[in-house]
Amino acid sequence: MDILVPVDDSEPARTALEHAVREHPDASITAIHVVDPSAGMYGEGGVYAYDSLLESKKEQAEELLEDVRERAAEDGVDIETDTVVGRPARAVVDYAVEHDADRIVIGSHGRSGASRVLLGSVAEQVVRRAPVPVTVAR
Repeated sequence: MDILVPVDDSEPARTALEHAVREHPDASITAIHVVDPSAGMYGEGGVYAYDSLLESKKEQAEELLEDVRERAAEDGVDIETDTVVGRPARAVVDYAVEHDADRIVIGSHGRSGASRVLLGSVAEQVVRRAPVPVTVAR
C-alpha cells in the first residue's frame, strides 16, 4: 500500500504523519510538502525576486522534510519525501494520481489555521477531489 501524507509545519500535519506511521507500518509512505508560489510571494519583494523566494521556500521545505524523516525514523519507519510546487490541494491530488497512491492521510488544517469550522480549505478540497480514500487526522 502506498500512502501519501502532505506536510507543513503544523500540528495537524504532524498528527497525520504519526497516524500514517502508526496505522500503516508496512506501507510505503511518502511525505510531500507543497510550495505554493502564490502564497505571500508578492508581499515579500514582488515578482522581481520570485526565483530567489521560490528557492528559499524550497530550502525551507527540505529542512521540514528532513525533520519529518527523522520523526518517522524514531518510530522505525523509513519514508520517502518530495517537494512540489503548485496550488496545495491540486498538487496533492495530482501527486497521488501520478504516483499511484492508495490513500492520502492529511491534517485537518495547516499553518493558516482552519478556514472552515471542521476542515481547512486544502483538506476539504483534497477530500472532494481525490480519487483514493482520504483520512483526515486532527
